[in-house]
Amino acid sequence: MPTLDDVSRVAADLPGSEERATTGGAAWFVRNKLYAWESYPWPSESPALRELIASEPVMGAKVADTDEQRALLYGWPEVFRMSEVRWGQPKVLIRLTLVDPQLLAEVVTEAWRSQAPKYLRREFDGDQP
Repeated sequence: MPTLDDVSRVAADLPGSEERATTGGAAWFVRNKLYAWESYPWPSESPALRELIASEPVMGAKVADTDEQRALLYGWPEVFRMSEVRWGQPKVLIRLTLVDPQLLAEVVTEAWRSQAPKYLRREFDGDQP
């Protein structure tokens, strides 16, 4: 089962990525833009989702667009959840107890990519400017 330490390891390999402690737990930023975070059972979430987040490790991640969001939600319905909190859309919640480590690494990388400036994406991809 992946952990937040695994997320930290993936994020550490992404150019410009920075881990910070926030009110809700660990969070990862690129150029001051949030791309992944430890989920916290905020009162604005539904009671069922708050219970899930309180009972197991869950993290959130930005996605590029609503098409990617739908693909994750429908492709792996047991792993990904939709947050009822409107800020930061589009995003998904990830149940760490159920996600495949490789899929987690891909989602975190794509979350970073959705927030990173072009020059950092080029650096990561090994492209010349």
